[in-house]
Amino acid sequence: MGGKRSIISLIIVCLIGCMLCGCDKKQDTEKEIGKNAPKIVVGSDNYPPFNYIDENGKPTGIDVDIATEAFKRLGYRVEFVNIEWEDKKNLVENGDIDCIWGCFSIKGRENDYKWTKPYMVSRQVVAVNKSSNIYSLSDLEGKIIAVQSTTKPEEIFLNRTDSKIPEVKEVFSVEDREQIYKYLGKGYVDAISAHETAIRQYMQDYDMDYRILDESIFVTGIGAAFAINDDRGIEEKLSEKFDEMQKDGTMEIIVSKYLSNAYKYLEVDSLE
Repeated sequence: MGGKRSIISLIIVCLIGCMLCGCDKKQDTEKEIGKNAPKIVVGSDNYPPFNYIDENGKPTGIDVDIATEAFKRLGYRVEFVNIEWEDKKNLVENGDIDCIWGCFSIKGRENDYKWTKPYMVSRQVVAVNKSSNIYSLSDLEGKIIAVQSTTKPEEIFLNRTDSKIPEVKEVFSVEDREQIYKYLGKGYVDAISAHETAIRQYMQDYDMDYRILDESIFVTGIGAAFAINDDRGIEEKLSEKFDEMQKDGTMEIIVSKYLSNAYKYLEVDSLE
């Protein structure tokens, strides 16, 4: 009997060993799948709280977290690269990057790219120094405003297709968006215009106290953009994942890490 017990025990040990070995192989396989997954190259520039480099030198922010999670659910691994924002269209069309993802507003650019559905709502606003006598958009008449080049505020103030936008004295366009805050602080310009979330993030990071005008110049959805000739259909699959992430609460969890009252930035249905 003792011999039989020993044989049975040995068989059980062998079976457990085989099972554990199988688990290890499965885990190794899963790791390999991750390494061998197709890569998506996402292009953006430095734009806190959507995309910036943390203290460890790694890309972080709302867009980085959303892109990482959405692409992971699609079976892709993501590489984030810093780009010159003015070159974004050429880069995506030439295949240097797969998509543009950086608080990128959709409205007015619908025919320039293949877009995902919007995943957040963004307000483009005007900000001034606390001591400024500018309190409304009409007060900008004859003033100087700074914007980042190739952005929606530049287009809005240069083209003035909206009757509520006054004729300013000069639209000061700069490549580096950080410069608009410095120009305002030094009094080189009377006002700046950008995404509200970006202005508030700058105020928080640098302990600045600008006054944001109540009237927004533009309300839009932001999304990820692919080249117009990209026929992979990734933008449609991403849109499905956005819906999934909205329903399971992932979007709100991510946005809440960076912004208070996250829910108001996720009311994309209000754009329709």
